[in-house]
Amino acid sequence: MSGITLRNIKKSYPGGPQVLHGVSMDINSGEFIVIVGPSGCGKSTLLRLIAGLERCDEGDMEIWGRRANDLAPQDRDIAMIFQNYALYPHMTVRENIAFGLELRGMPKAERNARAEGVAKTLQLEAYLDRKPGALSGGQRQRVAMGRALARNSSIFLMDEPLSNLDNALRLAMRTEIKELHRQLGATVVYVTHDQTEALSLADRIAVMKDGNLLQFDTPEAIYDQPQNRFIAGFLGVPAMNFLPVEHLPGWQGRQGLTAGLRPESMAISVEEPHEPALPVRLMLSEMTGSDIILHCDSPAGRITLTSPRKDVPRDADNFWVMCDLDRAVFFDNQSGSRVDLSSLDRRI
Repeated sequence: MSGITLRNIKKSYPGGPQVLHGVSMDINSGEFIVIVGPSGCGKSTLLRLIAGLERCDEGDMEIWGRRANDLAPQDRDIAMIFQNYALYPHMTVRENIAFGLELRGMPKAERNARAEGVAKTLQLEAYLDRKPGALSGGQRQRVAMGRALARNSSIFLMDEPLSNLDNALRLAMRTEIKELHRQLGATVVYVTHDQTEALSLADRIAVMKDGNLLQFDTPEAIYDQPQNRFIAGFLGVPAMNFLPVEHLPGWQGRQGLTAGLRPESMAISVEEPHEPALPVRLMLSEMTGSDIILHCDSPAGRITLTSPRKDVPRDADNFWVMCDLDRAVFFDNQSGSRVDLSSLDRRI
């Protein structure tokens, strides 16, 4: 069942350029959808349209099968979590969580009981009588989530909720958000520019650029089979390598194509292997724990690859790189679109 349906959504602001150019998507009940893209791509605007905080210029929006273009925000059964927490500093954690319930006229005893139940779920019981100023950033974000959870909505919209947290807290909160989604079974639409959040949280990812929806698919499909070069380069750390095919051994007669290779689809060899390979010169190495990221120069251009630390030769600046083109994607140099070369020999 579709929870949210968007059809040809367009949006402009007075005196400014068009922000959304006909965005369409079906979001299923219970899905965790992440909208990702660079700053200014329209992802937060799309979230505000779903929330009812903005109105679209053209197109149709349905929520649970009901046309929602003209529905007031309070009639959409939606809870929203913002980047800046939006907590009331003079209220306690209990009062912040229960505030929306008070506006709805829920009796005090009932709303306090609801707030305490939510606080238990979020491990905030010990902080119910504290004010936001006495909490850490992660605790404040949990309070903001608690206020949304207390409303018992069927749809949660999250606008970059973790961007103000340090890396350790972001990782911990990602885990908590994913676990909450599993417990609640609610529909979540989550906006971020962080590709790691997108890949780790989403059931499906919507990649946007310049107000256009470029691809809407599972994290695996977007990572392994990106529709164009922008998507391929935007998602993945370290980024995908783009190598002109005419510079690859055995492909010198072909032009107009670029091979996209993830860093993990390459392997190194100190001695020239029997199979064709690229000679490289090590420029920089980065130790990330058990793995090492190698930045190299090659006849095909700069290459970044990852390798188990134990497999990287010490004091070797020159070696060979073998690329598994069974795991590569190919792009047309003019359009940037993915090209299907499945019928060709794809190993160098």
